[in-house]
Amino acid sequence: MTLQGKTLFITGASRGIGREIALRAARDGANVAIAAKSAVANPKLPGTIHSVAAEVEAAGGRALALKCDIREEDEVQAAVAVTADAFGGIDILVNNASAIWLRGTLDTPMKRFDLMQQVNARGSFLCAQACLPYLRQAANPHILTLAPPPSLDVKWWAPHTGYTLAKMGMSFVTLGLAGEFGPSGIAVNALWPKTIIATDALNLIPGVPVDRCRKPEIVADAVREVLIRPAQGFYGRFLIDEEVLSEAGVADFGRYAVDPDKLLLPDLFLG
Repeated sequence: MTLQGKTLFITGASRGIGREIALRAARDGANVAIAAKSAVANPKLPGTIHSVAAEVEAAGGRALALKCDIREEDEVQAAVAVTADAFGGIDILVNNASAIWLRGTLDTPMKRFDLMQQVNARGSFLCAQACLPYLRQAANPHILTLAPPPSLDVKWWAPHTGYTLAKMGMSFVTLGLAGEFGPSGIAVNALWPKTIIATDALNLIPGVPVDRCRKPEIVADAVREVLIRPAQGFYGRFLIDEEVLSEAGVADFGRYAVDPDKLLLPDLFLG
C-alpha cells in the first residue's frame, strides 16, 4: 500500500517535521494540504506554505498552500472545505502543529500558556472536528497526532507544567477521539519520536546539541508506515517512530542520525 491519490491535511507543515511528512507523502503521489500560518519567510525559521507546496509538486504530489491559524475556527473550517473541494475529499488528518515553551511556572507568561493550550490540544480537537465529516466518507481514514504517550509522572510536569499540559492535552484528545470514532472505522492514533528531532525550531531552545538528534525524516517515514495501515480496528495507539519502522523491517537507523557517532538524546516524556 502507498499514499498515492490520498488527500492529507497536515497542520504546521511549512517547516520541520510537518514539511518532511508532506514531502514523504508527495513521493507516493499524494494530495497534500499544507496548513500553516507561515506565508512569508522568517529569517529565524525558514520555510513557508508556498515553498513547501513547490517542493511537494516537485516530489510528485499535488499541493495546496493554505494560510491557516488553527486557533481560529473560521480559518480551519474554510481551509478544510477548500481542501475537500480541490481534491474531492479528505482521507487523512495529521495534527502536527504545536507550540512549545520549556519553562517553569514563574517564567511562563500567560500569553505563552494560552498559546500552547490553544494550538496544541484545542487546535488538534478543532481540526479533527472539521475533518471528520469528510473522513467518515473516506475509504481508509486516519487521524494521526504528533503527541506522546500519556503520563502522570511528575518529572515531566514539574519543569514545564504549561507545555506538558498542552502536549498531554493532545494525547488525551487522541484517546477521546479514538474511543468515539475508532469503532466506526476511523484510525485515531498518536506518534512520538524516540529521540529529539533536529528541526529549525530546536535552534530556538538553548543547550540542545543538534548533533545528538535525529533528522525529521525518521518521523516522516514512520508516519507514512502508520497511514498506509488498514484503519479498521486500528485506534487508540501511542506509537513510537523507531518501533513503527522496526516493525516495517527497518534495521539500520544510522542514516537518520545527524551524527551517527554521537549518543542520541531521548525525547521528552519517554523513559
